Amino acid sequence: MERVVVLGGGISKFARQRLDGSPVDWIVEASMRALEDAGVDISAIDHSVVAYESEILARQVTMGQVVQDVLGLTPKPSIRVEAGGGTGGAALRTAYAYIRSGLCNSMLVVGADAVGRQVPASTVREVYALSGDVDFEMAAGGFFTAYYALMMDAHMRQYGTTKEQLARVSVKNHRNAISNPFACMPMAITIEDVLDSPVVVSPYRKFDCAILADGAAALVLATERWAREHSLAWKKRPHVYFIGSGSATERVRLGDRPQPYPGYAHFRAKQEAAKMAYKMADIKNPVAELDVAEVADTFTGVELQSYEALGFCDPGQSGPLLEEGVFDLGGDLPVNTSGGMIGQGAPPGGVGIAQGVEILSQLRGERPSTVQVKNARKGLMDIHGGTSSYAVVSIFSQED
Repeated sequence: MERVVVLGGGISKFARQRLDGSPVDWIVEASMRALEDAGVDISAIDHSVVAYESEILARQVTMGQVVQDVLGLTPKPSIRVEAGGGTGGAALRTAYAYIRSGLCNSMLVVGADAVGRQVPASTVREVYALSGDVDFEMAAGGFFTAYYALMMDAHMRQYGTTKEQLARVSVKNHRNAISNPFACMPMAITIEDVLDSPVVVSPYRKFDCAILADGAAALVLATERWAREHSLAWKKRPHVYFIGSGSATERVRLGDRPQPYPGYAHFRAKQEAAKMAYKMADIKNPVAELDVAEVADTFTGVELQSYEALGFCDPGQSGPLLEEGVFDLGGDLPVNTSGGMIGQGAPPGGVGIAQGVEILSQLRGERPSTVQVKNARKGLMDIHGGTSSYAVVSIFSQED
């Protein structure tokens, strides 16, 4: 089985509201950028993966076929992927599996969603509620912001994690987004700004939350042999390989999760997905061996909980280590140099793929000096759906 390489990536701007088209239009824009970045003619692409969370939000059933038609990829095959907030990561894992299995030699991986202001907030809330257990949670009036808040409240009680530590995540990610031309919320804010913002569900405030956004992202993956034959980027740029993939699931309802550990405060599915990806990539010490990471930050506390689940630190140590600068630019493992979902924005189908675009750029040394991680060679992407009831972890490596 041939190794999987990452040839190019592109993003169609993430914004609170895009009135310049539909998700299909944004996918075309991101795809053209990815293909140009890869130095690949679209006629050479064998297969596509189209990722979007909901037909209701996309306002298009069977969007994959429409994308194939618009891009000129018919009659070649395509597959649609959906995994809630983890949809983009699921698309990457699907593409990896297809190429490794020999079903195709190249893949265009695209993802988009329209969850910005052009879709009524009531519709978005209803669709997201359908991502939980419809027979129990939706009937009881549950919603994901409250679930995440309950998880973080448990973390704070168990480990002494503070609101100031949560705020530092927001400050970091909004600041990193300033260097990202595709981000929707680049801002220079302070801890006090976060703590003074309106309460959404305690302990989370407005600036603790990811930004629902319109937008799309795309990546080109292939076998090494195909890259040599079809990609100009392969001949001119550092070689980036897809070296690790892991996925796992967890009980959907928080009350059903094993106690006392992982309980409410930890992401067991993410922990298992990371173990799988690390084994495949032969990584024993992630903080020492990884150089950069894009980590789920649906809320500020989710980023801290993800550090722990991914093995970046022991349970309860994420807040103190963040304060020490371990996960900031210049630290041992910079996280969310793109701005993350908090700073860059979060169209569910696109965000997991956009993480891959950021890591590819970091490993090539192509990000602006303000956020470029020096000598970055290995990078991790982490994304999940639900309250991490589905998790996927991917690892890229730059090898000269």
